Amino acid sequence: MEMLESNSQKIVDMALAYGPKVLLAVIVLFVGFWVIKKVTVLMNVAMTKKEVELTLKRFLMSLVSVLLKALLLISVASMIGIETTSFIAVLGAAGLAVGLALQGSLSNFAGGVLLLLFKPYKVGDFIETQGHSGTVNAIQIFSTVLKTADNKTIIIPNGPVANSSLINYSTEATRRVDMVFGIGYQDDIDKARAVLQKLIDAEDRILKEPASAVLCAALADSSVNFNVRVWVNAADYWGVFFEMQELVKKAFDAEGISIPYPQQDVHLHQIPVA
Repeated sequence: MEMLESNSQKIVDMALAYGPKVLLAVIVLFVGFWVIKKVTVLMNVAMTKKEVELTLKRFLMSLVSVLLKALLLISVASMIGIETTSFIAVLGAAGLAVGLALQGSLSNFAGGVLLLLFKPYKVGDFIETQGHSGTVNAIQIFSTVLKTADNKTIIIPNGPVANSSLINYSTEATRRVDMVFGIGYQDDIDKARAVLQKLIDAEDRILKEPASAVLCAALADSSVNFNVRVWVNAADYWGVFFEMQELVKKAFDAEGISIPYPQQDVHLHQIPVA
């Protein structure tokens, strides 16, 4: 009987000692989960307004939610008297070990986050980076997927891309087409310039503004070189470039203007025999 009374008294004492702490911890737990939910909702609204890429938005929301919940659980455990110092130390050591093991992957992950946040390019852009060029097919957390003009798939890690230079050919609506055409030294420069200008004026895809330019740029070893610079809509770049090569060759042939090739004159001197 005395043992029963003693145990009952211990239970009452423990209830009085830990009951308020447990009750407060439960309240904090429920309130914390409610606050975390509100925070993730606000993040979703903010990132939607900023037009953050969907994959990155979901990942960031999930990451923030997990971190906040972990901090909440550690705080609640500390409130009811559970020692959390060792637990935090173990988590820190585990995090360091994982970070060292996945150093390259974490670099690519960080690069992917930066690319998705700052958007130096988007899906559908034609870019050149890391010695490769192609149309962006997908921007993933760890890598960027390119499709080349001959339908090859190139997967490039995001870390090097985010930390090096790249060329985005799709950023601007217009592009300048630079072409070089050579004529022989015996040909008429003014006539050649007039032929080139006529071809430019006849091409509807070449824009009137900015103005085109036909410049006598170099007196080369075998030819007089003209630099032809015209502006087109970005989508018309390669069509204009390739068609102008053919049109110029046909026009020069029709007008009797030569397109020289590298050549070398060799002079033989007869040495008199003594």
